[in-house]
Amino acid sequence: MTTEEYERVSERDMDTLHENLEILCEDFGQGDWEVEYSSGVMNLTIPSHGTYVINKQPPNQQIWISSPVSGPSRFDYVGSEEEGRWVHHRRPEVKLGELLDSEMREILSSEGVDGKEWAGTGLR
Repeated sequence: MTTEEYERVSERDMDTLHENLEILCEDFGQGDWEVEYSSGVMNLTIPSHGTYVINKQPPNQQIWISSPVSGPSRFDYVGSEEEGRWVHHRRPEVKLGELLDSEMREILSSEGVDGKEWAGTGLR
């Protein structure tokens, strides 16, 4: 993947993730949930559970995540620009979108919120 391709894909997917996490916070959060995205770093704060930090790593062409649920992880983009996915760098069965969808639904459930109406992160 070229540097330009990485920038396009990572920015597209971080924007998609940010938009869908804003919906999560606004429509399903407990009023004090917050997501911020700036300069390639996203912070999702869920006070009763902790803070997620999701950031682009251009030198490695990865997205890194620090999760209060599953800990730190690194993801490589695998596949074509249009059809690819962010895949865990050591455990290929773990996909970034699926991991975050699962953790967010688990958190919603623990808060007594039915998150079935939430469309998810929007990532493959």
